[in-house]
Amino acid sequence: MTDQILVKGASLLGAASSDLLISDGVIAEIGSVSAPQARVIEADGLVALPGLVDLHTHLREPGREDAETILTGSQAAAVGGFTAVLAMANTSPVTDTAEAAERVHDLGRTAGLVDVQPVGAVTRGLGGQELAELGLMARSRAGVKVFSDDGRCVADARVMRRALEYVKGFGGVVSQHAQDPDLAGATSCCHEGELSGRLGLPGWPGVAEEVIVARDVMLARHTGSRVHVAHASTAGTVEVLRWAKGLGIEVTAEVTPHHLLLTTDLLSGYDPTYKVNPPLRPQEDVEALRTALADGTIDAVATDHAPHARHDKEHAFVDAAFGMLGLETALPVVATVMVESGLLDWAGVARVMSANPARIAGLGQHGHDIAVGSPANLTLVDPAATVTVDRDDSVSLSRNNPWHGRTLGAAVHATLLRGVPTVLEGKLV
Repeated sequence: MTDQILVKGASLLGAASSDLLISDGVIAEIGSVSAPQARVIEADGLVALPGLVDLHTHLREPGREDAETILTGSQAAAVGGFTAVLAMANTSPVTDTAEAAERVHDLGRTAGLVDVQPVGAVTRGLGGQELAELGLMARSRAGVKVFSDDGRCVADARVMRRALEYVKGFGGVVSQHAQDPDLAGATSCCHEGELSGRLGLPGWPGVAEEVIVARDVMLARHTGSRVHVAHASTAGTVEVLRWAKGLGIEVTAEVTPHHLLLTTDLLSGYDPTYKVNPPLRPQEDVEALRTALADGTIDAVATDHAPHARHDKEHAFVDAAFGMLGLETALPVVATVMVESGLLDWAGVARVMSANPARIAGLGQHGHDIAVGSPANLTLVDPAATVTVDRDDSVSLSRNNPWHGRTLGAAVHATLLRGVPTVLEGKLV
């Protein structure tokens, strides 16, 4: 007898309701299904999506297990509806060798809640000078395909060019933290504008992001390789992306949930919860990012989940660590901003939070259509629910949650990884 689960009466991508029979981790039948021996998940009123994929997660292990571990980050991801996450390389030690990548990969498999795919550093020690073991990481058991010095920009154009040339040989992609260090400055901590001047906070202008994006799309054009823009945050970046894609340049981009909703106005209270890199931007940038996500100029939503221990975050604004939590709230934020406004339907959410991220990352077991024969990586969402976020309810080890006290639309009801429920009724199984 094979293990079977029957998801009863789910709305597939927000369309017609149907039953899904899952057998041995694969969708075996779709329609009106009778399976008396199957375990039943009642899904009437729920929307079935392919399991969500996050291109940009900080799991902090190894090195900062006081802020997050691969296990607790995996738990947060599963609660948020994710079945795969990409673990960024700025750990301690840095994920810049095949051995380090395999350790992250193996810890993710041991946790077993989501597929944890390590991201390799572009440069050794994130130093920006010498390329890391790109080929060895790609050929390792971890099968690394995405490389990023996130937290730092690969500012040297020659190094960036060499990285793009190198990863082209095995179909890899370089994900760039676009922040010109000279334009942004070493002490900048918020968007440069009228508010930063009034608050007396060192600001970095949007152009510090935009010039790196413009440079890198031209390097991608020159090398014929792929570049990915991490956490796009300005209208100017959207303009560059739209122009580059119009020319057929191999560039993709992501936007975070917080850049789709929160604005720099929140900094007026000096609350370090809202200190993030790149910084929150004005409303006109937020509107441009929403439009770009809806029309495909921006390909994906990525959380940039960045947990921090209290002693790193609870400082004066200038001295506090950059970053916000995001895994558990990403889907409700996107539903609130994009679905409720009509900018995306649920099929669009599947595109930007599952199919496109899986394609960019080269994750062959994720991002599939809900179809017979596809891996049963699924997220069931209650579109009628509302969630009032309480940071103390988080399964993350950290509490730097920018959504605390906010009411958001939609809620993740269940997450299934290869047919095995990891979350049911919004709780870890």
